[in-house]
Formats: sequence, C-alpha cells, structure tokens
Amino acid sequence: MLTVGCHLSSSKGYLAMGKDAVKINANTFQFFTRNPRGGNAKAIVPSDVEAYLAFAAEHNITRILAHAPYTLNACSADEHLREFARATMADDLARMEYTPGNCYNFHPGSHVKQGVEIGITYISDMLNAILKPDQTTTVLLETMAGKGSEIGRSFEELREILDRVTLSDHMGVCLDTCHVWDGGYDIVNHLDEVLTEFDRVIGLSRLKAIHLNDSLNPLGAHKDRHARIGEGYIGKEALIRIINHPALRKLPFYLETPNELDGYAAEIALLRENYQ
Repeated sequence: MLTVGCHLSSSKGYLAMGKDAVKINANTFQFFTRNPRGGNAKAIVPSDVEAYLAFAAEHNITRILAHAPYTLNACSADEHLREFARATMADDLARMEYTPGNCYNFHPGSHVKQGVEIGITYISDMLNAILKPDQTTTVLLETMAGKGSEIGRSFEELREILDRVTLSDHMGVCLDTCHVWDGGYDIVNHLDEVLTEFDRVIGLSRLKAIHLNDSLNPLGAHKDRHARIGEGYIGKEALIRIINHPALRKLPFYLETPNELDGYAAEIALLRENYQ
C-alpha cells in the first residue's frame, strides 16, 4: 500500500490532523511542531494525543513526520541563534515522545560565510547535545536546494554530518524531490543513477521519508520553489516513477505542494491511481 500524505495544520491538535488526513484519503501526514517562523509551541493536551493514537490505529495512519520551524539555524554565525535552535529542537524531541516511533525533520541550516566545515561542526555538535539514547524519534536531515550558503546541497555534506553524530542510529535523511532537482540531481532522466549515488555516499537504509514536490525551476537552479504535481520541471511521469521505484515505493511520501485540502486530495488520488 502507498503511504502518502501532505502537510497539515497542527493548530487544532493531533486528532484534528488525523481526521483531515482520513478526509483526503491520506494514511500519514506532516505537521509543524510550532509556528513555522519560530516561537513557542502550543501546549500538548494528553487527552487529544490519546484520542489521536486510537483514531490513527483505527484508520491505519502511520509514520507521521514532524517538521522543525524554518527559522532554526543550527549553524548560524550567531551563538544565540544556535542556542535557540538547540533549545527548540530539544523541546520538540521531548514533545515527540507523546507520539512515539515517528520522525522529526529539519533543514540543516546556512553557514552564512563561515564555510561548510564550520557549519557542519555546529550542526553535529548540536545533535550530539540533544539526542538521547532512549528516544524513539528518528531525526531526519533534509536534502536542500543549495540556495545561498545552505548546508545539505549534496549527499556528501549530509554524510559528513551523519558521520559526526555519536547516536547515529537515531538519524536518517528526508529526500525532497524539488530540492535535489534544484540542487542538480537529475531525478527525471537519471533516477537510478541518483539513487545509486545516494546509496554509495549515504546508504539507502538511511532514507526514511520523501517530500514529493514538483519544481518551478529547471535542473540545478538552486532556488527551491515547489510546484503542484505535474505543473513543474520534474513532471507527473517522473514523480510517478519515484513512488513506484523498487528502492523507494515502501517509504512514506509527504506532499508539500502549494495546495489546500481539496488540492491535496486530488494529488493523493492521482498518486494512488498510478501506484503499482
């Protein structure tokens, strides 16, 4: 069965997200742990979590993905911003244990003229400070498009972070189709070769989730502008090949396309119709 969902608003709580997922025929979903621009997180209501877990079991919702706020920059040149990222992510991981066994995804950050090596050091140091041996949440590094001084524009940069994390069994990667395309990996014409390269550098066993997005930009543009399925340079046929690829088809897919619920429902229906 295809595991597919989209990004849902967390403002009304876990149970409401679960109901929205079922409404659009999704069996997973992604959500922000707090306001995507940063700030305090909404208090978790244990009764809401309990109701969600029962609802999710009843409706076969599985492997949800939390997304850190965009504003977190674990490799900022500003020590206070690095500390804010560390404290926020540590809090998020503690909150994730209310829904055990899921994933937490974040953008590695931008080194802002300090250089990739220093940026990677800051990111791995933060992860070593916040990961705990007994946590059930897997933390995912997201592949990035490479705009500005973003870290994670190449598989090698992500691998270097993973190599420096002591509790590496708690780490994985989320591959964003728009980002890798914008980053220069040709998943339209050379999907097999890109996955072979990913396996060589990082290892496919590390790949835990896929953000399934089309791109408004041509290959290697380094701009990161998502498009609806079939309305960008990647195209519907290539994205359908991705969900059916033997190395990927059992992974969860999360749509981050510019849609409301009805648009997500249509894309999910399209993907299910073409899943083999």
